[in-house]
Amino acid sequence: MTSTRPHRSQPIQYASATIDRADRALRCSPFRLKLFATMKHQSVELRAIAGQSGVEQGYTRQSIAELSVENNLLWLIQVGLLRREVDGQGLTDSFRLTPLGHLLAEKWQDQGEIAPASGGDRFMNMAQRWLHLPDWLR
Repeated sequence: MTSTRPHRSQPIQYASATIDRADRALRCSPFRLKLFATMKHQSVELRAIAGQSGVEQGYTRQSIAELSVENNLLWLIQVGLLRREVDGQGLTDSFRLTPLGHLLAEKWQDQGEIAPASGGDRFMNMAQRWLHLPDWLR
């Protein structure tokens, strides 16, 4: 007889370097914890994050141009924190958390806020983002 119970999936195991890189990218991003907390439950459209709307929603501290928001979100996709929503037509302008993003969002929610990035964190994030450093330098 076969069981019809759903299998409990094992949590994804991430390399510590992957978690460190994603955590650093999150701390260096211009976004506030409320954005990631919202993304735990629903997708968020780019327009809700950009400009004055992002400030009013509590997603950013200051108004950020749409292109800059999109570039920052795309970096968070590259490090594994976010994914772009897909509908029947293809990619949308909405974003939500990946399992790694959920892990880090929960960590920071437990602490109450995202810790500020140090100067060294900002340098390393910039180097990884713009120079595409090889794995052995990360």
